[in-house]
Amino acid sequence: MNLHELTINDTEKVAIENLFFSEENKAVLQQVIKEHKYFEELKKYNLPIDNKILLHGHSGCGKTTTAKAIATALNKEIIIVNLSTIINARIGETSKNVKALFDKASRENAVLFLDEFDQIAKSRENDDKDVAEMKRLVNTIIQLIDYFPTNCLLISATNFFNSIDTALLRRFQIKLKFEMPNENQLDLYYDNILNAFPIHLQDIPRKYNLSYAEVKDYVNTTMKGLIISELEMQQKQF
Repeated sequence: MNLHELTINDTEKVAIENLFFSEENKAVLQQVIKEHKYFEELKKYNLPIDNKILLHGHSGCGKTTTAKAIATALNKEIIIVNLSTIINARIGETSKNVKALFDKASRENAVLFLDEFDQIAKSRENDDKDVAEMKRLVNTIIQLIDYFPTNCLLISATNFFNSIDTALLRRFQIKLKFEMPNENQLDLYYDNILNAFPIHLQDIPRKYNLSYAEVKDYVNTTMKGLIISELEMQQKQF
């Protein structure tokens, strides 16, 4: 695989103010962003800059969107990688692919976002047939993280926090948990996305006990149905 095949082309810009998750998480991220904006000034005092962030929790609750928002706030390119796509039967090839991505992020002073991080970061204590190969891969990743430049950011995401090797977990200065949104949070999200549509279409039944991603899919499907119905009605009138 070449580097282009290993990454996802996604140039969406996301404002940090538009993130829908806890105020505690938002405050932590705003601190990280400020540290990188004042990178040179803080380095004069030998103060460490946090640049390794692990996002974990329920699927569809904003981990990828959060990574995009950090990159947007810092005006950095984001390199998005779904690690499930680069796992190779030959573990050495997987290590080579991962190293190439770290090198690319370092050269370009970018945000490296590793989605489904558990694919390459499973505990070395797991008892499976490929444990020796996985140990070597995890050791490689530990070295890559240790030497990752401070002016770049590594953001990893997983739905399976407990499966990740403890030595890798220690490398992340910041670990943010993403919970399923409550009804109040979902109402704010509904208000935000429905605002883009005509007022007479906004009063749709609201579903709860869903992730943000599931709500977005539900609203999009519902709105397409309503808009198509209106268009068909208009065509019948002529």
